[in-house]
Amino acid sequence: MGTTQKQFNVGGMACSFCAESIEKAYKRTAGVEDVDVNLAHEEMLIQYDDDRTGEVEVKDTLRDLGYTIRDPDKEKRYEEQQAELAEGKRRLLLAGSASIVVAALMGWMIFAMGRFESESLAMDLATLAFALGTMFGPGRYIKKKAYQSLRRGIFNQHVLLEAGAFAGLLGGFLGLLVFPNFPTVHFFAVSVFITTYHILSEYTSLLVRTRASQAVQNLLDLQPDTARRVTDDGVEEVPVVDLEVGDCVRVKPGENIPIDGEIVDGESTVDESIATGESIPKEKAEGDEVIGGSVNETGTLLVEVTATGEDAFLNQVAREIEEARAMKPGIIQLADRVLRYFVPGVLTIAALSFGFWLVAPLAWGADPDIQRGAFAALAVLVLGYPCALGMATPLALIRGGGKAANRGILMRSGDAFQLFPDVDRIVLDKTGTITVGEPAVSDVVALNGTESEMLATAASAEAFSEHPLADAILDHADGRGIDYADPEAFDSVTGKGVRAAIDGDDVLVGKPGWLANESVDLSNADAEVEQLQNRGLTVSAVARDGELIGLIGIGDGIKDDAVETIQRMKTVDITPVMITGDNERTAHSVADEVGINRVMANVLPDEKREEIGRSQDAGHRVAMVGDGINDAPALTQADIGIAIGAGTDIAIESADIVLMGERIGGVMDAYEIGRESYRKTRQNLIAAFSFNGVGVAAATTGLVHPIWAMIAMVLSVSAVLANSFAGRLLSGEGVNTDFTVEDGDVSGVIEEGATAD
Repeated sequence: MGTTQKQFNVGGMACSFCAESIEKAYKRTAGVEDVDVNLAHEEMLIQYDDDRTGEVEVKDTLRDLGYTIRDPDKEKRYEEQQAELAEGKRRLLLAGSASIVVAALMGWMIFAMGRFESESLAMDLATLAFALGTMFGPGRYIKKKAYQSLRRGIFNQHVLLEAGAFAGLLGGFLGLLVFPNFPTVHFFAVSVFITTYHILSEYTSLLVRTRASQAVQNLLDLQPDTARRVTDDGVEEVPVVDLEVGDCVRVKPGENIPIDGEIVDGESTVDESIATGESIPKEKAEGDEVIGGSVNETGTLLVEVTATGEDAFLNQVAREIEEARAMKPGIIQLADRVLRYFVPGVLTIAALSFGFWLVAPLAWGADPDIQRGAFAALAVLVLGYPCALGMATPLALIRGGGKAANRGILMRSGDAFQLFPDVDRIVLDKTGTITVGEPAVSDVVALNGTESEMLATAASAEAFSEHPLADAILDHADGRGIDYADPEAFDSVTGKGVRAAIDGDDVLVGKPGWLANESVDLSNADAEVEQLQNRGLTVSAVARDGELIGLIGIGDGIKDDAVETIQRMKTVDITPVMITGDNERTAHSVADEVGINRVMANVLPDEKREEIGRSQDAGHRVAMVGDGINDAPALTQADIGIAIGAGTDIAIESADIVLMGERIGGVMDAYEIGRESYRKTRQNLIAAFSFNGVGVAAATTGLVHPIWAMIAMVLSVSAVLANSFAGRLLSGEGVNTDFTVEDGDVSGVIEEGATAD
């Protein structure tokens, strides 16, 4: 047998405490060797010993904890997420309605009747009914999670919630059955309110987290559903899944290559940017390998299949993304780090308070004060449920998220705020990130005549070409206002260039080597060609009637703010690293121009992810910036993934931060906003814990009435609100809590931080 690795999509998680509880439970399960839970993507990757446990036991443990295992089919998984959302809404409506009614009863009793304690048995019983109905109706699932956690010795937010809820219930019963003049209604009301609050916070988290994203499926959709298989009997159209290694398929110009393979006949230019990120298509001929999902641009190809199923490139990338999601180094939210000690601390203080009032009165000759001890213990548990603490992080993130949105930055997860201040290395893709991402004319060298004359000749020759390099030449000529005419004759030579007749002259535009084979003398331009190529430019030579008249250097231009952004990184002691699938010469040329010292070139998607993993293992906090499919696994692996908004859907879906444009300067803007928001989060937590700490300490005296506990809750929330937004309101900056909605996809400024657990 041996070790088995399984990946599950987990439903029902609301905050990082949930992820931590799952990991703790499995680490205490016999046979489990390792487990990684990723909250942002709701995934779990587990390794276990087949000889000691099995898949059934692994799944049962997760279900026992109160979480669900979603269907591996993405469409069914989305349906299950929507069902969870509908169930969460139903629970919230039921619990919310009960809270409104109970609040109205309390308000009538306090303000209309002028007393804190109810003297009406009917009101006591009515409030009890709402408490039991809320706790064992919509709140029943919380009890299951709390029980399973306690059974495994795990103290989490569910345990603390239920301790407070049952404390309220117990306090109400003591007033109803044992002690006179006891705040019965208020204790029953506490059970209703904190259960409702928890349901609200989990529903908010689920609402933000549940999206109709099909990004990984969109990646696989790049691979055609069918292919033209060539057999001895002719050509037949078959599903791609039916292809086998050794089959031959025909691919026409403009089509996606259906499967990984090797060209056995034909020549063409192929756009492989999905794998390499390189914007300039590759020339392909017999014997060259091609990647499924890449685009065949010019010639017809006959491709022999070399990889299918899970071995195919796109499937490997999809698997890399999903595994990276599950194994991505997560963080314990600052609030959760404190709650790890706060939960058992509150439970311990409640028990000690009760014991103190049983024993301490004996010291001054009085009888044990059971009523005061019960009041103290119950009040500690009620005040120990930290409402303001739950709001501290999300409010700071809303503040930062609104500020980021004003700068065209979408902060999609709590990690974007919590971790960014600790990042010491930023890895950047080249094409589309540091550079513009499209071929453009960089240099023009006229060797016979003027630049305008040479460009007019080249543009006329390329007028009928569909090659991206031809588009770059035509765009440059148009930009300079150069007039050119259609050629009298035109022929595209695949992988080499074009031949055209212009005003009766024979014109060649293409690779210098091809022109040399066509008897064009390039000896006088060898130095210029080498210089352009050393700068990472693709060189197109232009000849007219056998005479070389000029050279055109085509490359991918540097973004206007790239140099400034790299300098901003260095100023705050962040090391910039460029990692690209492009060649060494081009990569180093771009890196030298923007000021990056560390460069990795010719890197495939899985190698990008592995490099980031090695940096993380060495103790670095790593952010990754990219825009392409080939960047997606690395974006997911990084502590913070940053996608350029003009990039592919799969890159955007894999990221924690999205720059809603092409400016790379947004990376450092996001860093500064994240640092400020994290500072606000810490301030909010100090304020929240101050109220909770003072409240719990006061409650141990047995003199704190439940109504004062509720007032303390309001004050603590107000303090957090004031710290989060008062400065912005006074400055007139306003509060931006907008969500971006596109095609039914809700993308908010908060993801992990949305829960108030």
